Amino acid sequence: MDIKNNILETIGNTPLIRLNKIARNLPCAVAAKVEYFNPGNSAKDRMAVKMIEVAEQEGKLKRGGTIIEGTSGNTGMGLALTAIVRGYSCIFTTTDKQSKEKIDILKALGAEVIVCPTNVEPADPRSYYSVARRLAKEIPNSFYINQYDNLANRLAHYETTGPELWEQTDGKITHLVVATGTGGTVTGTAKFLKEKNPAIQVWAIDPQGSLLTKYFRTGEIDMKEVRPYVTEGIGEDFVPLNYEMQYIDEFEQVSDKQAALMSRRLAKEEGLFCGYSAGTALQGLFQLKHKLKKGDLAVVILHDHGSRYVGKIYNDQWMMERGFLDIKTFGDIISGRGSKALIAVPATHTAAEAIELMQKYHIENIPVTDKEQFIGSVSESGLFAKMMKDGQEIKNKAVRDILEPAYPVVSLDTPLDRLSALISKENGAVLGRDEAGNYHIVTKYDIIQALAN
Repeated sequence: MDIKNNILETIGNTPLIRLNKIARNLPCAVAAKVEYFNPGNSAKDRMAVKMIEVAEQEGKLKRGGTIIEGTSGNTGMGLALTAIVRGYSCIFTTTDKQSKEKIDILKALGAEVIVCPTNVEPADPRSYYSVARRLAKEIPNSFYINQYDNLANRLAHYETTGPELWEQTDGKITHLVVATGTGGTVTGTAKFLKEKNPAIQVWAIDPQGSLLTKYFRTGEIDMKEVRPYVTEGIGEDFVPLNYEMQYIDEFEQVSDKQAALMSRRLAKEEGLFCGYSAGTALQGLFQLKHKLKKGDLAVVILHDHGSRYVGKIYNDQWMMERGFLDIKTFGDIISGRGSKALIAVPATHTAAEAIELMQKYHIENIPVTDKEQFIGSVSESGLFAKMMKDGQEIKNKAVRDILEPAYPVVSLDTPLDRLSALISKENGAVLGRDEAGNYHIVTKYDIIQALAN
């Protein structure tokens, strides 16, 4: 019978999958090493087990002890799975830019998670590196894994990822493309492959805001290169010991927006629901495509699963708030501004009550309803004009007696240019109905704001 003894025995031997649609215009074949098939849904499972095994062999970690690590989430997942099987407890530090999904998963596996600020230097006592080191000193029978400088990290990939790729491609791999952070995956895998064939090109892909690319090109650690970025799990503001730059041939930087959009393309065009770093790696390959030729076989590492980014790169509102998605339709606008209940005024209410709603919600256009049907509208400009003509007594009139034309109702896929044509001086808004039957309003100011972002 083929029964695994525990979850750790399912780590590795992840599939290599050809990219068909998304890579159709590239000059060579491209295959993806899909690491989310590991039980912890990322490449980090490999090195998590290895780092714990080496720590046990060296007597640094004893049964019943506490594993401490600074993690963006995926390493913590692998460590937590290993800890469950081997009888350890876990305390993880992470940064406040990591997705809520990652933190919730770590907690579900029994780990304690401490969230630290992102935008502080590594040596700052508040950084997640510093907090992890401090806890390891304070807590008895604990061990700080330190994936950045723990050479068992790259050893795991030298022993597993590299041999798997060599075997899966029958030794025909010509390019390895890896979005890199700690350096373990790219260095360990590259070392094995270059021992087999020194001509294999290794491309490390880095997010803009990381100092690794400049360090690779100049040997200089330039903190001026470091700036905030939202891509998770890759890039660094220091150079981990796991790097052996002689095994890397190119370093290429990718923007947050490019990486996010490429991740979404992977899902829609290839059915590969991957994380942020996967989009970074593939975008880096596209930026370097002029170095590829017919007959090459490029392998891209897809590090983790998209379920950890549902609230971020796979959320239209999050993407629009950062200017990563273009506003194209009525539906895009209401998605980008978040969920807001439609404010309407019954026809039997007075103009004064309508004005009160406008002031309370800071709006200028309100649809008017009668028995749940839209029969017209009132606007700030319209009420102002009537007051100038008829005086203050207009406030006591019923809204039904001072109606302006009803707003057009459009479908959610109505394009922006059509919306702009429908909104005029006489007609200040447009309504749309979603699949749940709820109505939403878009005004000229919503369109201006959407275009400005």
